[in-house]
Amino acid sequence: MSVTWPTTVPGRVVQLLLGLIVTSAGIWLTIRADLGVASWEVLHIALAQRLGIGIGTASIAIGSLLVAIVAALGLFPGIGTILNVLVIGTCLNLLLATPVLASMGTASVAERLGVLVVGIAVFAIGCAIYVGAHLGSGPRDGLMLAIHLRLPLGVGGARVLSEGIGLVIGWSLGGPAGVGTLLFVVAAGPMVALAFRFLGLRPLAETRPVPRAP
Repeated sequence: MSVTWPTTVPGRVVQLLLGLIVTSAGIWLTIRADLGVASWEVLHIALAQRLGIGIGTASIAIGSLLVAIVAALGLFPGIGTILNVLVIGTCLNLLLATPVLASMGTASVAERLGVLVVGIAVFAIGCAIYVGAHLGSGPRDGLMLAIHLRLPLGVGGARVLSEGIGLVIGWSLGGPAGVGTLLFVVAAGPMVALAFRFLGLRPLAETRPVPRAP
């Protein structure tokens, strides 16, 4: 598949917004499947239920808190970080307010599993699109990087720890951890990597070597 992606900053902002909207749709599908959700969504849903607010609103609150924590640790947010918090939370509230797939929780396990798998795939495509815009990491990715820089952990270990924080807190508050959470942990990473290859995007911006002085 050959795709030409924008290189100017305005075009990359549009790409970023498209990716965030697609990511939101993927998260929405995993919530509708009612089989368990991604680690941080477990916390968002638990918080929403406890406070009587929208899941998207809880996502914005937790995302904003993480941005503040990561900034205090020395990693300041970019435009992509701020838009990640606002766009995904807003889109989730709008999607969950619609009746589409609202009765999926009463469907058969096979149907719900199908919706969950599609949701993870859509999430992965959205992640590749918005990360490929190279305009700043999401707040949870920022937490992973902060942990990696502050503790003697590799990126993989930092990712596990950051995801574990959201999952443990969310589960302790009654969030919906389940088989979908496990599937998300196992499948999301490889699916995002596949999406990068399929869409012809790079997770990191290309850097040109600095020419040596004569």
